[in-house]
Amino acid sequence: MARQRPLTVAGRPATLGEDGGVTSSPEQPSDASASPHALVAELLAVAEQVARAAGRLVQEGRPDVVGVAATKSSAVDVVTAMDLASEDLVRRTLARLRPDDAILGEEGGHVAGTSGVTWVVDPIDGTVNYLYGLPAYAVSVAAVVGEPTPATWTVLAGCVHAPAAGETWTAGRGTGAYLDGRRLAVTPAPSLDRCLLGTGFGYVAERRRAQARVLAALLPQVRDVRRIGAAAIDLCQVATGRLDLYYERGLQPWDLAAAALVVTEAGGAVSGLRGRAAGPDMTVAGAPERVAQLVAMLEELDADAPDAPVADIG
Repeated sequence: MARQRPLTVAGRPATLGEDGGVTSSPEQPSDASASPHALVAELLAVAEQVARAAGRLVQEGRPDVVGVAATKSSAVDVVTAMDLASEDLVRRTLARLRPDDAILGEEGGHVAGTSGVTWVVDPIDGTVNYLYGLPAYAVSVAAVVGEPTPATWTVLAGCVHAPAAGETWTAGRGTGAYLDGRRLAVTPAPSLDRCLLGTGFGYVAERRRAQARVLAALLPQVRDVRRIGAAAIDLCQVATGRLDLYYERGLQPWDLAAAALVVTEAGGAVSGLRGRAAGPDMTVAGAPERVAQLVAMLEELDADAPDAPVADIG
């Protein structure tokens, strides 16, 4: 079992309560800078500062033709030079602003810290959109405590900055979710057949075939389906009221951390299947009552079943 790092608030020992609240140790002097809300506010300010800086780099530094620097899970799961440059900027900035914190990034992996806070970073969410010049891409930056996995962490603050769209979502634990300063609340849940549903697809053929089977079963039961191509933006659109529901299999911690907090702070629910937390097996988000309904449908469809091999028809 991994050893839990000590959590500190303004340099003082702190504890994480059962409700996810952060409190300074009682034997330590308390002041405004050591309060739980002050910590959330500090982390949120850093998250937004870093996300906006990376967003400027990504948008202003985009060449007319973007090349593929590397691939990951398949030939269509791409990394651009700007993914790497953006994450490098984020890591250098966080190291300057919060030198004791850990960082978990999509491209650079995990670097340990001593404060108990981990920054979970997606330098470009929606890389394929960015590659093709589509505007649906974002930088996602979140601060979590606990082990940096969706099943065990507590997200304290997050920012999803979409530079091409000129939109920035922010959320702090217990302080609400906002789009460019406007407080968000998930829309009242319509009946499922009136819900606009968002989803996404993986990069491996076996996973895509399984996802197509699930989508074919759901499509006749909802208003319509949208596939934006950036999971963090999808989740934020739920909080904004532009999607009623969202589900996707295969999301990684950096896809979820900031945007899931935006949804929950807007009054929505974010869940996995079969009583599990949202994560790689499945993520479902929306108004709580409709999330429960969609979770039940996805479980009945075995949407988290192992992927079956795809026959070669070439």
